Amino acid sequence: MNIENTQSQMKKGILEFCILSIIRRGEAYPSDIVEEMRAANMNILEGTLYPLLTRLKNAEMLTYRWEESNSGPPRKYFSLTEKGEAFYKELEQTWVELSNAVNALTKNGQPNS
Repeated sequence: MNIENTQSQMKKGILEFCILSIIRRGEAYPSDIVEEMRAANMNILEGTLYPLLTRLKNAEMLTYRWEESNSGPPRKYFSLTEKGEAFYKELEQTWVELSNAVNALTKNGQPNS
């Protein structure tokens, strides 16, 4: 079995939740999202992020605004919509339930020392 593939699948499963968590704190520019994810050791490529942001925008979870930039083209800043906030809260509850269940299972599975 390929451990890298399993690790990748685990990370993909929580990617949306992590990205929405960042945006929920305030407007976010995609490269800032990438940097924050990397700082948390959740590496993500812009080529992965942009399609996800577009999908969330098309599902009306996110909105964006353009801001002129002094050093290049205008920048697109994303923020949560009301629908996105409700979706985030559902994901958060799911994460808490999953995290508690996994913690309970892995702690119960520890060999006695």
